[in-house]
Amino acid sequence: MPHDTPLISTIVGGLVLAFIFGAFAHRLRMPPLVGYLIAGVLVGPHTPGYVADQNLAPELAEIGVILLMFGVGLHFSLKDLLSVRGIAVPGAIVQIAFATLLGWGLGAFMGWSTGGSLVFGLALSVASTVVLLKALQERRLVETERGRIAVGWLIVEDLAMVLALVLIPAAASIGGEGHAPVEPLSAGLSRLFGLDLGVSGMIAMTLVKVALFVALMLVFGRKLIPWTMHRIAHTGSRELFRLGVLAIALGVAFGAAKLFGVSLALGAFFAGMVLAESELSHRAAQESLPLRDAFAVLFFVSVGMLFDPNILIDKPLPILATIFIIVIGKSVAAFLIVLAFKKPLGTALTISASLGQIGEFSFILAALGVELGLLPEEGRDLILAGAIISIILNPLLFFLCDRMRLLLDGAKREDVVADLAPAADAIAAQEEMPPEDDEVHPTALSGHAILVGYGRVGSIVGQNLKSSATPFLVIEDSDKRIGELKAQGIETLSGNAVMRETLDLANLSGARSIAIAIPNAFEACRIIEQARSVNPSILIVARAHSDAEVDELKQYGADTVIMGEREIALGMVDRLAQVHHESVPYEDGHGPDTIMPTDDPPPERE
Repeated sequence: MPHDTPLISTIVGGLVLAFIFGAFAHRLRMPPLVGYLIAGVLVGPHTPGYVADQNLAPELAEIGVILLMFGVGLHFSLKDLLSVRGIAVPGAIVQIAFATLLGWGLGAFMGWSTGGSLVFGLALSVASTVVLLKALQERRLVETERGRIAVGWLIVEDLAMVLALVLIPAAASIGGEGHAPVEPLSAGLSRLFGLDLGVSGMIAMTLVKVALFVALMLVFGRKLIPWTMHRIAHTGSRELFRLGVLAIALGVAFGAAKLFGVSLALGAFFAGMVLAESELSHRAAQESLPLRDAFAVLFFVSVGMLFDPNILIDKPLPILATIFIIVIGKSVAAFLIVLAFKKPLGTALTISASLGQIGEFSFILAALGVELGLLPEEGRDLILAGAIISIILNPLLFFLCDRMRLLLDGAKREDVVADLAPAADAIAAQEEMPPEDDEVHPTALSGHAILVGYGRVGSIVGQNLKSSATPFLVIEDSDKRIGELKAQGIETLSGNAVMRETLDLANLSGARSIAIAIPNAFEACRIIEQARSVNPSILIVARAHSDAEVDELKQYGADTVIMGEREIALGMVDRLAQVHHESVPYEDGHGPDTIMPTDDPPPERE
């Protein structure tokens, strides 16, 4: 059996180089995806050395897009989508029109045809779903209002691009600017009934096919998919459950593309959204996460393979104009649109930063334009250069928007205080001001406890801290749990405790203890490391699922590590001993630092 196959070499070369350069990028405090893009450039045809298969890499990357959109659907219910339709639909349409107009103007200035200029403008108008979701997930914004608006905005853009992919070939054939294939369903109706549907007919057929797919998913899919996953879960096979999740995500996406002409990404999104109504959605998201991350990396590598670095020298001014449209033009338009809908400043800045890049649909439109003879190859190269550079600049754009929001909020508060002389009036005025969406303020607590995570374990710890009148706050990233905590009057910080900024807002240096109740040992180690460096005397309590995790957490500085499985076993032994041996003492065998101190009263049993 030959070992040097294109598939294996492409996966190995892409992932190994992505890991190396992603680690370098992280070391330089840059997003790892910058390293992934550089890895793609190095394995591409425009640089010396090894060249990966240019046909396999995009197909592997498409799997990553499918799994990523499936994961988004698992966390984005139909209710959430409908809740933002009032701003996402008109906002996306206006922003697409504005960006397309700017791109058309640049194409016309460079002497391209009208069709080619419009394709160029459309390619610059749609943001990358992968990049946007990565940025929102890193900042724990997916489940917030601005995250839902951003994702809903992208869904509308994707729907618009699906329609564009159908209309562009028809417009090219009618306008005589290029050569275009005929849409199969329209051609079949034309042969059977002798009808020439034209552009309006093709639009109608596209809308009908999309409507049929959506209706099929909402009527039958929302019953069949959860039922299937429940039946698989009852088998008790984790391997079969993971396989079922992947089969549903990939199968629905592929079927939607082949049968209804819907994009693979949208098909996977609806599959996840339907499964989200099941209580198994969280488990399905966890099972698909490893493959989702791996194939998302291959997506960025495949984008880097298309980039020719020579264009930076040959076409500097057109590249600058393209980047200006993507990063400045689109962002400013989105910012003004969101403000026009009277949304908070933080929401407007987040949306504008999220849309200041382009990605996968842009590449598809560019390839289609070149294939139809509408867009010159120079236009495709500009789109690729603009995509890569805008993706690299996107984290900087998020940083600038965050700083701008803080500065504007600070100036606003200073004006309020200056206008109101009495201190009591100033405080009352600030309390009456509507709070910024998802705005986070530093705590005023000192000598308190910090609780990281409020799931099944964290909620028990939190309720006992509350009942014992211990001052504490919770760091949580779930929008639903944050709302519940605030309703109970528990002080909560929205964010990821791995981020140093979040720990600073929790006054880590002035805290007496921190309880890390999240199940992710990797993130827990990073939190422990930062907590110990900021406050060497703080008590750190963590949880683990294995002896190896216990050793690792203690190595990073945890004082007490509780392994859930051992505590369950000891509880069962305790109860059995009460019946069979009249509460004969039992031994743990792992030392006192692994369980709660025995001289303290035990936690309340529910």
